[in-house]
Amino acid sequence: MLTDTTAAQKAQTLAEALPYIKKFFDKTIVIKYGGNAMTDEKLKDSFARDVVLLKLVGMNPVVVHGGGPQINELLDKLGKKGEFVQGMRVTDEETMDVVEMVLGGQVNKEIVNLINRHGGKAVGLTGQDGNFIRAKKLLIESNTNPGEMIDIGQVGDITGIDPSLIEFLDTGDFIPVIAPIGVGVDGETYNINADVVAGKLAEILGAEKLVLLTNTPGVLDKSGKLLTGLTAKEIDGLFADGTLSGGMLPKISSALDAARSGVKSVHIIDGRVEHALLLEVLTDEGVGTLIRAK
Repeated sequence: MLTDTTAAQKAQTLAEALPYIKKFFDKTIVIKYGGNAMTDEKLKDSFARDVVLLKLVGMNPVVVHGGGPQINELLDKLGKKGEFVQGMRVTDEETMDVVEMVLGGQVNKEIVNLINRHGGKAVGLTGQDGNFIRAKKLLIESNTNPGEMIDIGQVGDITGIDPSLIEFLDTGDFIPVIAPIGVGVDGETYNINADVVAGKLAEILGAEKLVLLTNTPGVLDKSGKLLTGLTAKEIDGLFADGTLSGGMLPKISSALDAARSGVKSVHIIDGRVEHALLLEVLTDEGVGTLIRAK
């Protein structure tokens, strides 16, 4: 039974959302979907509902997904251990086959089906579709031997993104769901970090917001305190003192590049919170770290 108190609270929440709906109407919001939100059934459901609601109130969500746990699971079954260098997955030919199978097939289709079941019109893509994410081999500079470049296999560095396919889908009210696989000049495929794809896509599309879902409350200092309103200078300091490392490195770098390239706001939020996306976009309650260019 709905009491007067709960009815008032619901009305207040809806009223609070109105200015955000007006502000972000017809604006593009790029969402990197990963972590627990991809593996917990309740969180998967709430994420799909959130994306459909944002579309129905007039925003243009674009979803870029990862799939690290699912890739690791299949690699384990094949007796192969996943390796990482500076947050990037080492990707030999066999691992690339697994990445394509899991990201382009299993995970992508599951997200598309989930969004469609909740009333959306999702379309699954990889960067190979229409060659819309073009890439070359990524070489990483060694942390221990400056100047030495490390080859980590079929890992891609984005050379260009053609936004026309995404823009075409938007005109038909479709929700693009993108697996982070790029294609080289000779048709070779590359595994690209999903945070990097989301950040670059947000830049190219001139997105209003870039939202990165994580398995943490956001960016934390060494004592575990949540940091927000971070500037480029502050982030450089966090890199220098070792506060930011591992899988957070590509995430923060992509977020900062997007902010510097004109994306109006970049948020790293806790994907373990139910309806975290709606809380961040449509309410006064931020649920993570805001990153600013200056």
